[in-house]
Amino acid sequence: MLEAHIIKTLPGGFRLDGRLSTGKGRVTALFGPSGAGKSTLASCIAGLIRPDEGRIELDGETLFGNGIDVAPHHRRIGYVFQEPRLFPHLSVTANLLYGLKRTPEAQRRVAFDQVVRMLDIERLLARRPLSLSGGEKSRVAFGRAVLSSPRLLIFDEPLASLDGARKAEMLPFIERLRDELAIPMIYVSHAVEEILRLADDVAVMASGRITQTGPAVEILNSADFVHAGDGDAGSVIEATLSRPDAGDGLSELRSGAGVLYVPRLPLAEGAVVRLRIRARDIALSRTRPTGISVLNILPARVVAISDGPAASADVVLDAGSTLRARITRRSIRELGLTPGTDVFALIKSVAIDRGTGG
Repeated sequence: MLEAHIIKTLPGGFRLDGRLSTGKGRVTALFGPSGAGKSTLASCIAGLIRPDEGRIELDGETLFGNGIDVAPHHRRIGYVFQEPRLFPHLSVTANLLYGLKRTPEAQRRVAFDQVVRMLDIERLLARRPLSLSGGEKSRVAFGRAVLSSPRLLIFDEPLASLDGARKAEMLPFIERLRDELAIPMIYVSHAVEEILRLADDVAVMASGRITQTGPAVEILNSADFVHAGDGDAGSVIEATLSRPDAGDGLSELRSGAGVLYVPRLPLAEGAVVRLRIRARDIALSRTRPTGISVLNILPARVVAISDGPAASADVVLDAGSTLRARITRRSIRELGLTPGTDVFALIKSVAIDRGTGG
């Protein structure tokens, strides 16, 4: 359990004044645009930057405040940077053992073989970092941090240097660390898809301050949330996988909004997933359409309408779960939409992003 209030003014005048709390065994995402202060806050918690004032407590122990400033290597906080920062002259095995050997035996909670299995790096053990791909280096960096048996693990935008395909490959490994080790994590990112996939709770940062905190689905659906990662408004709902193989390469999900079909998911029946549906990928109709290719057609009611960018409007819908649609203001007028109007929301299966529920 982390409790932190950190005040720090950086050269150039940027001022951080952030309060952050995390739950035991949970992933807290620190989310916001570049320059918001996320990495500075994370570095202060780890002891890499000294706050001007404030207080940092981890599991009831004061790490900073009241004249106390515990050295970084005594805080037992694992830190994974944007770049892997492996020792190039050491083998993968030696890199992994670096953290393990510096952790007293009585404090070791994670086994070498366990981490190697989870990260699927057994075939890499004899190699050196210069011969590894970007994704392989990242997995080794994850393993090195975890093998120090940290009380808290901080990921500081660990996938930022990878392309989209490599990011998709890496996310399952972080999920395994989350699910199998139950080490509390702070995950720093400005990518909505990563937060959707990994986080239990979200703390939103802007201009050096935490502006929102709470459960991931609640924050991602809040009216004030800005999708700083890609500029897209949207909705997040939780659903249960009812039929992993619903035919034609699809899976069937059941949610508060009804039955949804998505590209087949490699998960077991009963798995809980989060779905992010972009507002721009929802069309509205006053009557149930027929003879169209869209599979997901959900009855809904208009809750609110507000102006969006350019010629668009944002429509909040109650479909059993909250959905947001972005259509033109002309469409609003021609459909005669007002709060209370019954509509059908049309969602393309390919427009649904999946994130595993925490």
